[in-house]
Order: sequence, then C-alpha cells, then structure tokens
Amino acid sequence: MNVEYHHWYSSNLGQEMELKVYGHAGKPVLVFPAQAGRFFDFENFGMVGEVEWFINEGLISLYAVDSVDAQSWANFDAHPHDRAIRHESYDAYICQEVMPFIQSRHPQLKAVTTGCSMGGYHSANFFFRHPDLFDGVISLSGLFSLRFFIGEYMDEAVYFNSPLDYLPNLQADWYIHQYRESNIIICVGQGAWEDEMRMEADMLRHTLDRLQVPAWVDYWGQDVNHDWPWWRRQFPYFISHLLPVFKEQIGQG
Repeated sequence: MNVEYHHWYSSNLGQEMELKVYGHAGKPVLVFPAQAGRFFDFENFGMVGEVEWFINEGLISLYAVDSVDAQSWANFDAHPHDRAIRHESYDAYICQEVMPFIQSRHPQLKAVTTGCSMGGYHSANFFFRHPDLFDGVISLSGLFSLRFFIGEYMDEAVYFNSPLDYLPNLQADWYIHQYRESNIIICVGQGAWEDEMRMEADMLRHTLDRLQVPAWVDYWGQDVNHDWPWWRRQFPYFISHLLPVFKEQIGQG
C-alpha cells in the first residue's frame, strides 16, 4: 500500500499542518479525526487496515488530516464566537489547501468525507457546506449541531457550521440539487454513549426528508457503542456499499 506523509505551513491557520495519504488511485476519501485527534489516528486505530484491500486495488485513496478542535469547538476556555472564527480558518485550510492537493491527484473527481464521533460532525458539515467539493459523506456516530460544545449561543459563524440549524432553513435550489445527486450515509449505534448522536441523527433524517434529499440513516443495534471496534466494522461495510458508484466514477464500472 502506498503511504505518504505530507506537511506544510498553512497560511489560513498560521501553523504547520500534517496529513497522511493511503493509496495511489481511486475515489478520494477525506478523513477527519475524532475530537482533538490527529492525522495518524485512523491508521493507529485500525481503520486503514480494514479497507486496505480497496486501497491496494486502486478503488479508494484516504487522505487523513489533522484537527484544530482544541483551538476551536473544544476550546472550552474561549468564547463561542472566537471558537467559530478559528473553525472558519480550518474550513479555509481544508477547502483552499487540502482539497487542491487532493484534486491535483484525482482530476475531475469530487471527494467523499468521513470520520467518527467529532470527525462524523466534520464530515457532515463539510459535505453540506461544500457540495462543490464533495459528493458523499459517511458520518459515523457524529453530532450535527454545536450545542454540546457551546450551548445555546448563536451567531452567524456558529449558525453556518451547525447543520441542524442551517439545513432546516435552506432554500437554495443549487445546494439541494447537489445533495440529491450525492451519497449521504449517516450511521449511529444504539448502545453506550450514542444517545445524543442517535437523537441528532433522527433530527437530521427528518430535515433531509423535508428537503426531499435521499439519505441512508442506518441505526445499528443496542450493543453498538460509541467506540472504535464498531467503527472498524462500519467503515468497510459502507465503503463496500459505495463501490459500484466509485467504480463508475473512476472508469472501472
């Protein structure tokens, strides 16, 4: 398996940022880490190994990025507005720096986003905000609002990073059309530490239903906890489901 380490100074964030690439071809998958996690966590927790066959066959490539959660939403010493502004810098880093890097390797292909827990939030939020860059999301055990981190505080920067706030009011036909043409997968367990995620998955499902946007919201069993052993099962399961789409897009269909 081709594995690459990259780093550069991000002008948007004002700091060095790191990422790893797994693969040489196929559909690009942008991987966000769990809360305050690192770019190597997906590998260290066995997630990359679970999809190694797909990577080696040239069907997918993973791009695992770093987070700045400890400087943004999980920086509980900072005001919510300041946290939102820091996240906006991260948004610019992903869209203006990481995505051109990915696109240079996968011309004419949009990426799929994925992640577990806080990474599940990021994967959904980046997908819904930027359907010009992404045409799919696999969100595992994610939250879809920011109330867990900042309570009821709201301003424009918070609003446009909280899918359960901005999606119900969405009226832009272009965005809705892009969502309808995409592959949206939301997965949540019904075991320990999944209660908040299950409730917000319900809310997201109802919101997408109202927008007439197809989505696969998959509820796993009451033994399915908010933890890596289950995410290691879920991730290859959903990648397998999307393989026919990926093969068609990369010309192997």
